[in-house]
Order: sequence, then structure tokens, then C-alpha cells
Amino acid sequence: MGWKAAQKLIHHWKILRGDNVIVTRGKDRGETGMIKRVIRSQNRVIVEGKNLVKKHIKQGQGHEGGIFTVEAPLHVSNVQVLDPVTGKPCKVGIKYLEDGTKVRVSRGQGASGSIIPRPEILKIRTTPRPTIVGPKDTPIDLVVEKTYDAKTGKGMPDL
Repeated sequence: MGWKAAQKLIHHWKILRGDNVIVTRGKDRGETGMIKRVIRSQNRVIVEGKNLVKKHIKQGQGHEGGIFTVEAPLHVSNVQVLDPVTGKPCKVGIKYLEDGTKVRVSRGQGASGSIIPRPEILKIRTTPRPTIVGPKDTPIDLVVEKTYDAKTGKGMPDL
């Protein structure tokens, strides 16, 4: 990727894996589906069952060859999130509730302004958190040990 393309990468993604979206451009225009995968390095998303293309795969060791139908990535500008209340395409805005939690809300013309819930699929971790202490983990007693006192200056190295 060139430096020009890297400048145009989206830094603050508002579309997440598991969102219901409508395709606004291309051969599947007007159809709705769920986002299967987000490719942030290319500003693209894969929508379940949309933008299908034929792929010729050569036979190799352990898999069969042939012509398969696969989902090709769509540019993120060609999909829009569906409003959960009206079911129409809308823009996504961010709002903070009274208790300080950050939520996504529907914005735009004809949008209800309702909260877009975070997809349930994101709550499922693909790799579980480690529960046992490994050989490279720092022991907890070393982590909580106080090595510097700001008032007395004890613990500062002699320079």
C-alpha cells in the first residue's frame, strides 16, 4: 500500500462485525445482510451472502480444487447501517449517556435517533484469556511492590 492510500484509512470505525447493513452500490444494491468480517487495512467489509464472485481454486494437498462461489469485500462507503427502529439506512453517530457510557446512535435524514446496540457476536472471544501463570509472566508480588516514594525521593537512581 502506498502512502496516499494509507492516508485515507479510516481511524474511527463506526461499523462493526455483526451489524445489519444495506448495500447502497453495486450489483446487490438495496439488499440487506450482516457484516461477517471487517478488513480495516483496506477500508473494506465482507457482507454475508452479498457480492458473490466465482473463484477458481487449484487442487492441492489436503483440499479439492474447482470453481467456488465466495463473498468478495465491499468498500465501507458502499454499505450503510440499518436503523433498528425504522429499518432504513442511516449514519452512525456517537453519544455519551448520563452514566458516562459511550453508545452508537442513528443519525441522518429520517433517522429515529435511537441507540444502535453493540452486536452480540463481539462479546464472544475467539481466543480465551490465559488463566494460568506462564514462564514469562511477572509475579504479582513484584508488581505491587512499591519501589519509589515521591515525598522522600527514595528509589531514584543516582545520576
